[in-house]
Parts: sequence; structure tokens; C-alpha cells
Amino acid sequence: MLQNDIAGATEFVLQAVLGAYSDEAYTNARKISGSGIVSSNPEVDSDTETFMGQMRWYQPLNPTINVASLTDPTDGTPTNISSDYLRYIKTVRTHGSEKVNLQKVVSQEDKLKKIARDFAETQAQDEHNSILSVCKGTAVSEVLNGAGAGSGAAGLGGQTFDNDPTDKRYGFYVDLGANGLIKPATASNQGAQRADGFLDAFGMAWKDYEPEFAYLFTSPRVMASLRQANLVDQDRVTDGEMDFETIFQGKFRIVPTRANQGFSTAQLTKFNTGAGIDIVGDMTSFIVLPGAVSMNGLSVDLPVEIDRKAAAYKGGGTTSIWYRWGNIYHPAGYNWKGNEEAFPSDAEFMYGVEGGTPTAVTALTNGLADVTGTWERKTHSALTLGILPVFHS
Repeated sequence: MLQNDIAGATEFVLQAVLGAYSDEAYTNARKISGSGIVSSNPEVDSDTETFMGQMRWYQPLNPTINVASLTDPTDGTPTNISSDYLRYIKTVRTHGSEKVNLQKVVSQEDKLKKIARDFAETQAQDEHNSILSVCKGTAVSEVLNGAGAGSGAAGLGGQTFDNDPTDKRYGFYVDLGANGLIKPATASNQGAQRADGFLDAFGMAWKDYEPEFAYLFTSPRVMASLRQANLVDQDRVTDGEMDFETIFQGKFRIVPTRANQGFSTAQLTKFNTGAGIDIVGDMTSFIVLPGAVSMNGLSVDLPVEIDRKAAAYKGGGTTSIWYRWGNIYHPAGYNWKGNEEAFPSDAEFMYGVEGGTPTAVTALTNGLADVTGTWERKTHSALTLGILPVFHS
């Protein structure tokens, strides 16, 4: 835009110059990929052929104890050992952009510089999305155990203080029903009493194997309730790449995020068509143990590649830049039952499996008979699991 009406300089034609571009700050939901729930698993081999890999382990002994006798010559019964294995899946993601080479002549800006400068944010956001999808995918599997018939028999609901943790008819989740994680303050309900919802959930899930500390994913609403109840500790804990506020002297490290942890009304309705115990709470929060999700990087050929096409745009030319990265995401104690012949998307981490076919939850058959999640609980006891969905209102 040209101007010649600026007071004191009307004899000159002046150009109104725009300032240089600045960058708007990213305000995506707070990421969980930098927290201690994620670790590298040395048992995961990222150099295997095909899309899959496997790991194996010995199961706990179920010993047969014999009573020795001086008079009975019968042979003692030996104790057998057993082992198991699980599968994990690779996934690769790409991100890129293209510019018209001569565009810079008129814009004086190179948009590929923006892509390159912000690539770390792009990859970190993708990893956050994947890890949250894995957490929600394990929740789908466990709800299909408790509210459906994923173990071949009608589910018995979520965890209680007294259930057998080796019985897969109990899903590894807690349903607080109409209660919230933090109860409203009343004359008789003050301070820590307001937080008995997730304290009960913590005890029901891990019983006498209650861990030293855990991460609590909280929505801004729950975080506000914790502050109103004066439960947030004064000191913070530094862990990984994040500083955490804590409650109960560090028992729970708070991960505040507005990322959607829950399930849609259609998904909850589908769960409740199963033969097991219906889910009542319509919101979901996660309590997660350290290292509950492993993330192992893949070696991807040409992680950054630049391509030029000189003839495009009548010889003006174009330049493209593409970034590629890959990871193996795996929740501890689970086996991958999804598609084994392609890299899975985040949505596929949250599918069910019906008749051997991975299917979106809302497309599953009503009744959910013998329907499992894409993550199948493989360990002997639920007490070894690390991702606890808590349903609440």
C-alpha cells in the first residue's frame, strides 16, 4: 500500500511496510508423551521383519506342594511351568509440505522454513495423540470384558476391593457411577473426603499391590476442584520433561489436559448392549503407572527428504519437504489383535475385534458376544497392568 499523505512528508510516496511474521504459540492440549508414563521397553525389538514383533515370558508358578511320607511310596506330583507371548505392532507417520519456488519473489517468505522449524511440535503432538489412543484402546478392551462378554462369558463389571484379579470377566476399570472424582463440598464433606472417589478407585484396582505413586490425568474441571478442596501440594515434582503438581504428598502426580479422555454417547450405548454390567459414569479419567506405555522408535529410511520439480509452474519449479518417523507403542501386559498387515492409525488403536475383524466400536454387533478389543489382556493378573480408566460423572 502506497501513501503520500503522511504529515510532514507529503512530498514523498512512501510504502507502508508490514513487520516480519511472528509465530502464534501452540495451545494444543497438554501432552502426556513427555511424562513418566512412557518408557522404552528393552524387550521390544524394533528391527523385526513384517509389521509385527513378539515378546515372551514365563508365567508365575502354580506350585503343587507335596507332603512327604515315610510310608506311602507314591510319586510326588511335579510342578509344571508355563510361558506366554504377546505381539506388538509398528506404525510410521509422515508430514510434509510443498512450495512454489517463485512465490518467495513476491512474498519474501519461505513457508517450508515454518514447517521445518515446527517439526518437533508436530511429532510430539502425534506421539501424544497415539499414547492417549493406546490408553483409550485398553479401556475399550477392559470394558468389553466387564460390560460385554469379551472373555466368552457375561462380564462382571469393573474392579472392586474383593474381586479376583485373575478373573478376566472383571474389566480393569472402576465405575464410580453418578459420583464424581471430586465430590462437592458440604458441611460433612471437606478436604480429602472430597477425593474419596479416585482414592477408592486406586485401592480397588491394585488392592494390596498399591504402587508408590501414579499419574492422574485430570480435566481443567477436576483440576479446579482439587484446588478448591485445597488438596494440591505446595511442592512440585520434576519428572522427565515436565514439572508436576501433586496431591497427597506426591501420591498422585497430576497431568492436567483438556484432551478428550472419554467416550462418546454412542460408544457408551454400544458398550451397554453387552451381556455384562452396564457402565454408568459418562466421563472418563485415567490413573496410569510409570512406564505403563512403552514407546520405542523405529529406524526410518530417509527421515527427511527434499524433492524438487523444475518444470512445474511453467518452469518456476516446486520444492517439497517430507518428514518421516515411526514408533512402536505398546501398553504393558497387552497383546495386539488388530490388523497385522498395515501400520495402524490412532483410531485403530481403539477398535474392537469381532469375528477376527477389527471394527470401530459403534459398528460392533449389539450384544458384544465374544468381542474383544484390539489390545487383549495377556498377563495372568490384572494387578500387573498400569492403565486404569475411571468412569465418573
